[in-house]
Amino acid sequence: MFEQARDELLTLRDLLRFAVSRYHEAGLFFGHGIDNAWDEAVYLLLQRLHLPPSRLEPFLDARLTSDERADLLHLIRRRIEERLPVAYLTNEAWLGEFRFYVDQRVIVPRSFIAELLREQLAPWIDDPDRVTSVLDLCTGSACLAILAAHAFPAADVDAVDISSDALAVARRNVADYDLAARVRLVEGDLFAGLGSRRYDLILANPPYVNAESMDTLPDEYRCEPEIALASGEDGLDLTRAILAAARAHLQPDGLLVVEIGHNRDALEAAFPSTPFTWLDTSGGDQYVFLLHRDEVP
Repeated sequence: MFEQARDELLTLRDLLRFAVSRYHEAGLFFGHGIDNAWDEAVYLLLQRLHLPPSRLEPFLDARLTSDERADLLHLIRRRIEERLPVAYLTNEAWLGEFRFYVDQRVIVPRSFIAELLREQLAPWIDDPDRVTSVLDLCTGSACLAILAAHAFPAADVDAVDISSDALAVARRNVADYDLAARVRLVEGDLFAGLGSRRYDLILANPPYVNAESMDTLPDEYRCEPEIALASGEDGLDLTRAILAAARAHLQPDGLLVVEIGHNRDALEAAFPSTPFTWLDTSGGDQYVFLLHRDEVP
């Protein structure tokens, strides 16, 4: 099928139609920032052709070279046969206007905390310039650390991950944004490598997939590092560890902001006396909580 397509599909429109048909035929899962076959195919093909991502119409009927057709069909085939998230095929992921390099050493960036950082965590932080120290736990590609450095221009940011492979990707992104002087990458298990450091703000988007969900993940998620997804039977192992140690690493007026996926009910049941503040995001108010230092259990 793909060999025949190389000779018969001539235009970008042809390749897009072919990709969408094959995606639906294969039953692909879309959950890494793009939620449907058409938008993903448009993004993949335009990105690979070095065309403006928001300018499809002028190029739809442009003829492609044989090398371009072969390259695009190879990507479409890999997306289908390997179930690779499109971010791994393009080696890029976007959070708002920020682009990050990614590969299979890190989870594909996706976090509701990114939305909150665009607003500099208002109204919980009333003066962003007074934030001088930020910690990003489980940093992965360093996307939240980089967003925090932009949101709080007076802050130095420590970005921690247990994976040396992830930190290699993070180092590339930090360099791409020329932030090496402000974002310090630390290899370690949560707070273990930080000594007695304290922070005005601690951010964390830790692994939070529970055991039952891990058993039923779509293949696309299984392409990501398991260590960045799984967090014990109820999905709260890492969150419990963060809560157990966060108070000792927060300044007296410090804030803790943690993303926990679909685990709000389980978390509130596990910590019934903790006054979690649930932050509004585009997905609702059940994914990200905030605690002041004196509220941390």
